[in-house]
Amino acid sequence: MNSPVLQLLVLAGIAVFLILRLRSVLGTREGHEPTREVQAAPSPRAHNLEVIEGGPDHDIIDHVPENSDSAAALADMKRAEPSFGVTEFLGGARGAYEMILMAFERGDIDDVRPFMSEDVYNSFAEVIAIREEKGLTVESEFIGIRDLTLSSARFDAATRTGEITVRFVGELISVVRGPDGEVIEGEPGKSKRQRDVWTFERVMGADDPNWRLVATGE
Repeated sequence: MNSPVLQLLVLAGIAVFLILRLRSVLGTREGHEPTREVQAAPSPRAHNLEVIEGGPDHDIIDHVPENSDSAAALADMKRAEPSFGVTEFLGGARGAYEMILMAFERGDIDDVRPFMSEDVYNSFAEVIAIREEKGLTVESEFIGIRDLTLSSARFDAATRTGEITVRFVGELISVVRGPDGEVIEGEPGKSKRQRDVWTFERVMGADDPNWRLVATGE
């Protein structure tokens, strides 16, 4: 084989190698090559976000059954106030429970009055007044919340009022002493469980971000 033919074969081999190498890096392109702007497509991450946004709202269904009346009410609250979050609300309810409960135990609820309706405030104040008339004192220490569950939710579209009921299981040390210091209820140093069902209310979208305690039960 003469030299020119040999050189041609070597060059052809190099060309084939370069083509295969380019395909492995850039992929195979066929037909008309659109411009960069036309060719650009949403990334897989953006597509996934669209799927998540179109799916169930776990901020709701993690706390109440999907397709329940409570789930529908919570969704309405979110539409009325897009910044509202159920998980965030429950965190606030946890703090409000300790704050209001301990204020009641101490017999000083004036500082927490903005967080209660007039009816609840008057009911608490009446019990505190009766304790004072009888000369009773309460020694209490809050241990913690052992369980917190969203029980139900309602939304009034006409007034944009949201109402959420929460079940609490708190643990505290509470001792009631008589006028002479004798223990009437509880045991010093021994904690007890306390179950409460509290209902909070707020006008969604209002400037005041605070929820008010409007009903209590067990």
